[in-house]
Amino acid sequence: MYRVWNYITTYSLLLIGGALLALIWANTNPDSYHHFVHYVLFDTFFIGELHEEGGGVTRTLTLHFLVNDVLMAFFFAIAAKEVWEAVILENGSLRGSKAVTPLIATAGGMLGPVAVYLSLAAVLGVFETVSRGWAIPTATDIAFSYLVGRMVFGAGHPAVRFLLLLAIADDAGGLIILAIFYPTGELAPAWLLLSLGAAVAVFVLFNWLPRRLDRGNQLRPNSTWVRKYLSFWPYLIAGCLSWFGFQEAGIHPALGLLPIVPTIPHADRAFGIFAEAEQYLTDLLNWVEHHLKYPVEFVLFFFGLMNAGVEFSAIGAPTWLVLLGLIIGKPVGIFLFGWFAANVLRLGLPEGMRNTDLVVVGCVAAIGFTVALFVASVAFPTGPVQDAAKMGALFSFGAAIISIVAGKVFRVQKVEFS
Repeated sequence: MYRVWNYITTYSLLLIGGALLALIWANTNPDSYHHFVHYVLFDTFFIGELHEEGGGVTRTLTLHFLVNDVLMAFFFAIAAKEVWEAVILENGSLRGSKAVTPLIATAGGMLGPVAVYLSLAAVLGVFETVSRGWAIPTATDIAFSYLVGRMVFGAGHPAVRFLLLLAIADDAGGLIILAIFYPTGELAPAWLLLSLGAAVAVFVLFNWLPRRLDRGNQLRPNSTWVRKYLSFWPYLIAGCLSWFGFQEAGIHPALGLLPIVPTIPHADRAFGIFAEAEQYLTDLLNWVEHHLKYPVEFVLFFFGLMNAGVEFSAIGAPTWLVLLGLIIGKPVGIFLFGWFAANVLRLGLPEGMRNTDLVVVGCVAAIGFTVALFVASVAFPTGPVQDAAKMGALFSFGAAIISIVAGKVFRVQKVEFS
């Protein structure tokens, strides 16, 4: 288990700070808060929220759009980088048989909340109003679940690594759900050719071709020249083009950097998810992630500030649907699917991990803060339903208490060192 404690806690603290400030502000002076969130930077611009005016369509760049749709693209790029390395590189955490049980448990952890959410919505008679929010409780917050997981299991317990794999795979599934089920406007798939073209061009010209020209030459002059004089700039330009292609295609532009991540030169083997050792690697992909770390910390602060400002009076049916989807659907889904994979399919669990630990892992994974807030903001239009759903995501912090209690009930033995 590589040390990821400092990396995750830094992200968490600023995110919590932004969320707490938003809650206080929205419940003491809601008018000024909402005016701040939706402050117009440019009224008519080539990027921004779509508006129909006089039979035409214009875009308005607001502070909310800048954070959620532009700057959060860097956060999702970092998450995608970890998923990409875990899947494609030698020793990747999501490769081979060792990852099968966590991946199957992840499927249960996503399907369980959906089943609970939609079933309760039908029982309460609000299905038509809230059904579009079915994906909100599928999310697991990597940072907060990891923090709580360490508190419950200790740093060296195999369940912590299992939880981290599950959370990363969960986020990968969340990105796919966002792209497929939550378009931001009328779909125009032809614009994705711009994203594809940018990705292919930057890979061929600045990654594959220099390495091809350097074959048999250990000095690698072409690759060195590209890295020294061009650095990350070709990939940033390609990222901008890809992001614009996603916006125009009607797919959430915060996912716009995802096609570019695999094109960046990367290490030959994985060192673990958010591994501390990665900071010493010299490949361009890890260099980019290292330099994005501090900017993304502040992006997450503003994300919490822009999205967590919900008035407590907004609590309603969607609040309980999201919350129960998380705190019931997650543990049940993860336990059932994980148990099936480990025992019926005989794939097993990591050494030192028990079947009952799956229940506790499920409770920890029920913290769905960051991505749940993000999905809520795209699932529903601004208004009472969105606010109520966001409140459910905020209340999912209660899963931390449930996890600690579950750890005591199931007699989890903390392991501080592996």
